[in-house]
Amino acid sequence: MPRLRSRLAALLASLLTLAFFGGLSITAASADDLDDRLAEAKRQQEAATAALDQVNSDLSETDSQLAQAYVDLQAIENQLPVAEATLAQATATLETAQREADSLALRLTDAQAEEAALTTEIETNATAASDARNGVAEMARQAARGDMGMSGLELVIGAQTTDDFINQYNMSTIAMRTQTASLDSLRQTAAVSTNNEVRLAAVKVAISDLKTEADAKVVEADTAKTVAADAKAEVERLIADQAVKKQAIEDRKASEQARQDELEGQSASLTSEIQDIIGLQDVERARIASEKAAAEKAAADKAAATKPGTGGGGATAPAPPSTPVAGKGFFSYPTAVPHITSSYGMRLHPVLNYYRLHAGTDFRAYCGTAIYAAAAGTVQWAKWRDGFGNQVLINHGTVNGSNLMTSYNHLTSFAVSGGASVAKGDLVGYSGNTGLGTACHLHFEVYVNGSTVDPMTML
Repeated sequence: MPRLRSRLAALLASLLTLAFFGGLSITAASADDLDDRLAEAKRQQEAATAALDQVNSDLSETDSQLAQAYVDLQAIENQLPVAEATLAQATATLETAQREADSLALRLTDAQAEEAALTTEIETNATAASDARNGVAEMARQAARGDMGMSGLELVIGAQTTDDFINQYNMSTIAMRTQTASLDSLRQTAAVSTNNEVRLAAVKVAISDLKTEADAKVVEADTAKTVAADAKAEVERLIADQAVKKQAIEDRKASEQARQDELEGQSASLTSEIQDIIGLQDVERARIASEKAAAEKAAADKAAATKPGTGGGGATAPAPPSTPVAGKGFFSYPTAVPHITSSYGMRLHPVLNYYRLHAGTDFRAYCGTAIYAAAAGTVQWAKWRDGFGNQVLINHGTVNGSNLMTSYNHLTSFAVSGGASVAKGDLVGYSGNTGLGTACHLHFEVYVNGSTVDPMTML
């Protein structure tokens, strides 16, 4: 029976080992998939983060709180796939650690059961061996006293009858067989005990190793559990933040639409004022307005046809006038270190989801940066213009039969006043974030007969 238990324990251990390592191969494949998923999520996050610069540009004339909420939402939605992939990986690691810990615990229990069985068997065999040795010793004493039987001559002489002879002979034979069996049993018990003691020593070493391994696996499982809990909490936090940002955006949509309508109205008003200044007739004004509307519609249709899935994605400029008023280099850059953050053209508003004209070129200009006149002319005004904030408008006169003006917007302060004459490169003011804007920058516009054109065609 002890041998049968040992064989069953060995078979069980083999099956557990097979199942355990079979499970590891599946887990390894799953782990590779999870690693690939996490790597892909991180790659997409990096690409989306890089695209946020364009989103910031598209929101340059948007309410700052709405713009920030939208940028925050994009950042959250970029982080969420990575967090979810990290959670999946952490959960898989935890499940693997727990499965391995359970397997080690089962193997440890089996080993301890085998230790107990071997210990009991060794003790039982020790008792049996002691009894056998006592029996052999007693037979030896009897033999020494002559009680173990008689020689063949003694049997013949001592027997009274034939039946008496046969009986005495049988008894003597049985005694000899019993003695031989006792000696054989004693030798077999000693061999079994020796083998069991060797096995017991090996089982004790295995138990010690399993305990060490199990303790380490418990620590690993606890660590994995903490990592998984943290990953889950991060996903839940991001989802909660996502809902908050979406609601904040929804709450400010109506006011943002009103702001954009106001800005477009102010741009149209500025165009009308400039045309009043240069004395354009109604017919010419109508022609310019019609051409501008047609160009903007064509640009918007083109942008919509090629709209990237992320929304935004840069500007598509309306077609320039058939005959350029001035060529490249006519204007100098209005900042000492020109860095364009947003170009002239049709742009998709990321929140309101419609195309509108970004009527100028934005230059990076940290608060208080010096802003310079792009060409010689007369300062038409230096004043507050609602959505444009503090604006300097310079009239450069007639160039190739058309009036040419430039404006410098969102300034924090002025360095010139209306009526002043300026030369190319003269200081006109300092950059800021006045009017409708999200951060300090220069919004630079160029007007041909009161209608905006792409400044880069003349810079």
